Amino acid sequence: MWAEVLDEPELEFGGAQRHVDPRFGIATFGPADLGLQDAPTTIRLGLVGARDQLDDLRRWMDRCRKPIAAKDEKYPHLFPGFPGCDSDVGLFTTCTFADRNCREVPDRVLSRAANLPGELAVNAMVDAYMDELEAIAEDNRVDVIIIARPDDLVDVNLPSSTNGITPNFHDLLKARALRLGKPLQIMRRSTWDETAPPPPNRSRQDEATRAWNVHVALYYKAGGVPWRLQRASTDLSTCYVGISFYRSGGTDTLDTAVAHIFNELGDGVIVRGGTAHVSKDDRQPHLIGTDARQLLLDALTVYKREHRTLPARVVVHKSSRFTLDETDGFNAAADERDLHALDLIWLTNSENALLFRPGDAPPLRGTFMSLGTHEHLIYTRGSVDFYSTYPGMHVPRPLGLRGRVQAGGVREGHLAIY
Repeated sequence: MWAEVLDEPELEFGGAQRHVDPRFGIATFGPADLGLQDAPTTIRLGLVGARDQLDDLRRWMDRCRKPIAAKDEKYPHLFPGFPGCDSDVGLFTTCTFADRNCREVPDRVLSRAANLPGELAVNAMVDAYMDELEAIAEDNRVDVIIIARPDDLVDVNLPSSTNGITPNFHDLLKARALRLGKPLQIMRRSTWDETAPPPPNRSRQDEATRAWNVHVALYYKAGGVPWRLQRASTDLSTCYVGISFYRSGGTDTLDTAVAHIFNELGDGVIVRGGTAHVSKDDRQPHLIGTDARQLLLDALTVYKREHRTLPARVVVHKSSRFTLDETDGFNAAADERDLHALDLIWLTNSENALLFRPGDAPPLRGTFMSLGTHEHLIYTRGSVDFYSTYPGMHVPRPLGLRGRVQAGGVREGHLAIY
């Protein structure tokens, strides 16, 4: 048993400059894609919401072109000021609104929907917003659409009369809008209006932090790269494959596997896999060997299409253990594509272990502890030296890691931390 604290990873920003914090890096050096041909120097925004929301939201977005002072706190690194967002500062982009891309949802429609019971209200609101979204998206006039969430809609913990799934305006609208091919940024009035109360059981962030969150999200959704992970020239080109399972609508069965594919820079796509089966041994979803093989082959095909080459190393991680059948399937795919290394990482809750430091502060973010050959834990949340505090509200729990390397001639049980 041993423990160490891993260094905070440096992120890359404009001019290949580095910093450990995204906001300080952007404010000092600009976004990672600064000066590149594909960097969005103008973000065409659409806007959908109630009449009394649109003008105020546009005024706040205009205000964010100029700097917003930092929160008056003793932690200046945790709550930095917002540098503004314009063509020559911050993200080096300009957010623009054309009048024809600002669509009012009629008050009578909102009022009628708000008076409906439960999930009927949520669905009616989504229908009303979709009508306006379609009008904006049909001519490809915008890059991102901002949604001013209806003020009177309450969709938290609503009872469902069908399949037990809680109706949610945010999720339903995004799901319905997928076919439009335009990313959405859903905002509550409390984001831009200081007099509006925050959502129940939430505290209001300071204005500079709200501006940071909104503008970085808009930049990313418009195709920009605000920052990227640093990668050493000696590192193997790596494809990370996260496997998850989801329930089909109206059923209680976890029946479909999904692979989330990322490269070392964080660029990702999604591949749908085969049917999952819940094991009688651990009551967790698993793939049969042939489906595991096909899912990894499909993931590698997508990776090659995007990057014009196959990776040297693949890391597959999921939150249930790897059965022998799954392991054989993933190994078969690795052998067919002649991979140099295949890492299979089982993510668990915390291995039933916690670490403590002297004093009141939790362990540092990046604290790694090995409990044995195959059992490890890492704190992905915790105290941060750069912030001089712990930037969280609840006691952090570590992530459990159980690792096996199944290909490439490396000893079984080796675990690479990435």
